[in-house]
Amino acid sequence: MVAQAVQVSILAMGVIFTVLTILIGVIQVLVKFIPYQEPPAKAPTASSRTTAGGAGSEEESEVLAAIHVAVAHHRGESPQSIQITNVQSQ
Repeated sequence: MVAQAVQVSILAMGVIFTVLTILIGVIQVLVKFIPYQEPPAKAPTASSRTTAGGAGSEEESEVLAAIHVAVAHHRGESPQSIQITNVQSQ
């Protein structure tokens, strides 16, 4: 009984190893035929989002200013020496 269990285990591991080896080979062949191409980089825009000009944009500006001052204080620099280039709302 134990001998059969060992045989089945060895057979199963052999099958899995064979399938994985074949899968690796197929992937390597596909990479040769269809090479990876990076998507073109997006050009940075001056303003990637539009603000409505209401109370929300004023509050957002205050939060951004507070973050700017906090980062400058943490780094021990003046706020004028730090430039925030990209802010994304989630």
